[in-house]
Amino acid sequence: MPAVTIRNLSAETHRALKLRAARHGRSAEAEVRAILDEAVRPKGRLKLGAELAAFGRRFGGVDLETSRDPSPTEPASFE
Repeated sequence: MPAVTIRNLSAETHRALKLRAARHGRSAEAEVRAILDEAVRPKGRLKLGAELAAFGRRFGGVDLETSRDPSPTEPASFE
């Protein structure tokens, strides 16, 4: 698993981080992970698949006639 080292963190920031971690009931390291996760993967980000599905539902959806060929596929030949 990747690791990150943060150098030259001020004493005030370190103390505030430890206090914030204690308020959330986790270690300072776990708090840093939570802060970074929230910063780079926000909850309100656009989820393309969900947006496309919602768009389709607004217009009544699409009914596709599909049929699957039940015959087995031939194995690949590498000769």
